[in-house]
Amino acid sequence: MYIVYFVIIMLLPLYAQMKVKGTYNKFAKQRTMKGQTGAEVARAILDANGLYDVRVVPTQGVLSDHYNPATKTVALSESNFYEASVAGAAVAAHEVGHAIQHKEAYSMLTLRSKLVPVANISSNMSWVFVMIGIFASSTNFLLLGIILLAAGVVFQLVTLPVEFDASKRALVQMNSLGIITNEEERPARKVLSAAALTYVAAAAVAVLELLRLILIFTNMRSDD
Repeated sequence: MYIVYFVIIMLLPLYAQMKVKGTYNKFAKQRTMKGQTGAEVARAILDANGLYDVRVVPTQGVLSDHYNPATKTVALSESNFYEASVAGAAVAAHEVGHAIQHKEAYSMLTLRSKLVPVANISSNMSWVFVMIGIFASSTNFLLLGIILLAAGVVFQLVTLPVEFDASKRALVQMNSLGIITNEEERPARKVLSAAALTYVAAAAVAVLELLRLILIFTNMRSDD
């Protein structure tokens, strides 16, 4: 069982990363018929939804695209910002999807935002207590670590509907505004699905790790 477990937690994230990079690189070479850059796509969708106060800026890195609700900024990696491709359009539309969620106070995004400080603390502290609990054979420390880790798992699970919804909004916006053609919808959907897989893999690994620690805790309690 442990061999299967380690294979899953090692290979699943690796597969997800390879999938998103492969899919992105493939469709980053496919120029959209309309020829809009990612920055233009983002601006067009933002303006169509009345989000004139949201800025679109370039950021360094590869696939470093994100939306910052605190500064109301859609940050696109430079290749997506300056170039016109199906992949870049899909990624830009996805990040704007988060901006639309923010405007509409989408419940799951609001919940995730509230969980961010909890998740940051739990991710930094959980393994400290877990390791102390295991090496000192202390069920109390281990339980505390599990509780903190569970908070991080909840954050991962809440992230899934947020990301799926943003991708759904992205496709709707790109189609309704004529940013992509019917032929380009399928590759755009593939880019968004591959990106979503990374979140699914992260959540799956987090859940498996939590279950493993709960099993260790149960065994330690039964040995007392």
